[in-house]
Amino acid sequence: MAQEYKLKDISSLDLKNGEKREVEVDGIEGGKVLLAKMNDKTHAMSANCTHYGAPLKNGVLTPDGRLTCPWHGACFNLATGDVEDAPALDPLAKFDILEKNGGVYIKGEEATIKASRRSLNHKCSPQGPEKVVIVGGGSGTIGTIQALRENGYKSPITIISREPYLPIDRTKLSKALMKDVSKLLLRPEDYYTSAGIEKVTDEVTSVDFSKKAVSTKSGKSYPYTKLVLASGGTPKKLPLPGFKDLNKIFVLRTIQDVEAILSAVGDGKKKIVIIGSSFIGMEVGNTLSKENDVTIVGMEKQPMERVMGEEVGKIFRGLIEKNGVKFQMEAGVDKATPSKSKSEDVGAIHLKDGTVLDADLVVLGVGVAPATEYLKESGDVKLMKDGSLKCNELFEVEGLKDVYAIGDISTYPYHGPGGNGTLTRIEHWDVAQNAGRSVGLHIAQPTSKPKSFIPVFWSALGSQLRYCGNTVNGWDDLVLKGQPDEGKFAAYYAKGDEVVAVASMQMDPIMTKCAELMRRGKMASKSELQNGVDPLELSLPAEVKI
Repeated sequence: MAQEYKLKDISSLDLKNGEKREVEVDGIEGGKVLLAKMNDKTHAMSANCTHYGAPLKNGVLTPDGRLTCPWHGACFNLATGDVEDAPALDPLAKFDILEKNGGVYIKGEEATIKASRRSLNHKCSPQGPEKVVIVGGGSGTIGTIQALRENGYKSPITIISREPYLPIDRTKLSKALMKDVSKLLLRPEDYYTSAGIEKVTDEVTSVDFSKKAVSTKSGKSYPYTKLVLASGGTPKKLPLPGFKDLNKIFVLRTIQDVEAILSAVGDGKKKIVIIGSSFIGMEVGNTLSKENDVTIVGMEKQPMERVMGEEVGKIFRGLIEKNGVKFQMEAGVDKATPSKSKSEDVGAIHLKDGTVLDADLVVLGVGVAPATEYLKESGDVKLMKDGSLKCNELFEVEGLKDVYAIGDISTYPYHGPGGNGTLTRIEHWDVAQNAGRSVGLHIAQPTSKPKSFIPVFWSALGSQLRYCGNTVNGWDDLVLKGQPDEGKFAAYYAKGDEVVAVASMQMDPIMTKCAELMRRGKMASKSELQNGVDPLELSLPAEVKI
């Protein structure tokens, strides 16, 4: 039952517009709330982001009432606490606030204050002739189903995924090699039951778009009125000698992949070769380096050079090397050869320059391809050269009615800085979930406008990397601020004088602030940054221009 609680060390609501303040709640151990004032009104709400618990006092508050997490870009509506942008799933709790007897009080329940979130009520008994079918069980799927139920969609929803579990936080697979399903689930099973959402474990084999039906490997057919394709990516493998035939050469996409890798690692002290120096390879290498001899093989001069540039890639390399990881860069792979003790297992990786790397196991991190194999026999849809689906700003698939595509399989017009509507495919967890939120809203409310969001991603590379924007049309200059040698920096990627992307480490909330500036067309230019302008000092207009 709700009751009044006094806030510690505050006697009056003296905040200024735009100010945030975290305060402790008297009488509740560990209890905290955030006070925030905008447009002459003070709000009291949960103090931490509902995604990974970041302190929202360090976030960014905008004039139009958005409160954005300093870590991963999750955004909440200041007035309601509702989620506006991924990757948060639960809304913030809001509390009535009052002044009396020389103090400030909030009214709420102790459990809600401690939880630092508001429980969602998506309870639904589905009915009606409409039916949404979602192919895939990842980030885009969870974004879609939440937005559907949040926005009043009361008809049946069916998820078809070949993965035997409900949607999980896939980012923890590569960043932590986590395999415990209970710790990975984004929502518990009873959420889906209560929300009237059916989960089918099966593999989609084809779609009849004219009849509006999805067929599966088990021989079943699922009719739909709206279809959301969110089948994700398929890890690429190397078409080189030994890679197809030898055991203990792994990719990483599922919990089963993590289990297989950890089983091969055993009690540690293994020689592990990671092929690929992009995000998956670097994260896995960093995680495995604690008890193993790890070597990362990459084609570029520095890790992640294609996306992040040589100068920033060198920073990442230094951070990972401190954890014991070795690198073979500017290297090409020639073949994999068997173990001398067990001929069916890999024993070494041979590079094109003659270097031989002993290997007890190998992990491939060489990218993913859009998982659209089930569509290749359909004459109703035309796949793009990379196997993805061409979509518009609402993620509707070109040439098809009532069909959407999101996540790794979607190529859509990018309107962020430097985008100018250029078609692009972005393989980010956060992008898939925001796209799902946009699709769910559009299905539930067909007159809704396309959702505006700036792509955000993060990575664990010895320190936490934050990134916003996209370099769909490339970048030609880099402005680097901070103390890069200490792994503390903000990197601004520019095309001409326009900043199109920002990466940071240990400089929160710079990425979040830049993403909000980008949404409004107010990001500092390259020349302004070179002349000492600090984005954290720039004001945020209320209007969105993306």
